Amino acid sequence: MSAVFNQPSLARRLLPVFQGFDGFLAFAVLLLGCAGMLTMYSSGFDHGTRFVDHGRNMLLAAFIMFVVAQVPPQRLMMAAVPIYTLGVALLVAVALFGITKKGAQRWINVGVVIQPSEILKIAMPLMLSWWFQRREGQLRPLDFIVATLLLAVPVGLIMKQPDLGTALLVLATGLSVIFFAGLSWKLIVPPVVIGIVAVALIVGFESQLCANGFDWKILHDYQKQRVCTLLDPTKDPLGKGFHIIQGMIAIGSGGIGGKGFMQGTQTHLEFIPERTTDFIFAAYSEEFGLAGNLALIAAFIFLIFRGLAIALDAPTLFSRLLAGAVTMIFFTYAFVNMGMVSGILPVVGVPLPFISYGGTAMVTLGLGLGILMSISRAKRLIQS
Repeated sequence: MSAVFNQPSLARRLLPVFQGFDGFLAFAVLLLGCAGMLTMYSSGFDHGTRFVDHGRNMLLAAFIMFVVAQVPPQRLMMAAVPIYTLGVALLVAVALFGITKKGAQRWINVGVVIQPSEILKIAMPLMLSWWFQRREGQLRPLDFIVATLLLAVPVGLIMKQPDLGTALLVLATGLSVIFFAGLSWKLIVPPVVIGIVAVALIVGFESQLCANGFDWKILHDYQKQRVCTLLDPTKDPLGKGFHIIQGMIAIGSGGIGGKGFMQGTQTHLEFIPERTTDFIFAAYSEEFGLAGNLALIAAFIFLIFRGLAIALDAPTLFSRLLAGAVTMIFFTYAFVNMGMVSGILPVVGVPLPFISYGGTAMVTLGLGLGILMSISRAKRLIQS
């Protein structure tokens, strides 16, 4: 009879807590985290405690991931509307009496200074996933229109700040939910075709569009400058084009195998601007070369495919849409950052996941990973 009342061992009691961790996903993040720490040690050699701070930010993201992984997807769905409402309300507050820095009104003081647009990176897919879950089995065109309005309001408020990079990220995550919910290809193809034609026209008429007297009514002056710099960075090599030119030089100088760890001349002679944040991919490429880039891209691809696999196996529509959208956050971050550093996309403030320095972005990534872990855990608990 005594055996019946024996308490389970500590390991057995802790096992349900660690069941929230998807091994493949954790392995991909571990690889990227190691790459990030190595690159930060080299690129942040003269930035004081930046290497230590980056490690602290990673530990904070890991803690957030661990906590969120224990929250069932049903609880996440219950939090969708309050978090979205809070995020939009804070964006309105920013527009009315926010803090302005370097010409952008993106922050607000609520006891501590925060950037509310960061909340929408997670709140947007949560809200749209909740909306389509409620409409499951009876989706109509009107439901997609409502979803588009739910997306357009925060994106418009963020663009007004202005913060094009964050607006594009929120837009991409929202559109991914709408796409995964079953949006017809008939509605997808026309905007894509229009976008391709617009890009072709911009490239073809670059000299006229970038002339000083030409007025781009839909873009701010700094956004126009970014587009024109992308088309021809050599027009202002020591000004607006400096970032792109130095990034491409660093990437090219790395060659096949790279110059070696701590041997990057462009990095250590401080030619690469923002080498620990937005342009850290250039510093990485210089020291690890094409081989290192392929390994890094392979790690990101593995992470993205694992996230999509979790989405496919998710037990509910809400979980599937949310996991798919969160996975697209990682894709968008990586694609946009590598694209802008390589000179194929305009320069916007988008970090490289787990590599770039930045506490706010790392918290967002930790939340996203925790959500994926939570959905993966829910599926395994159902199967068991």
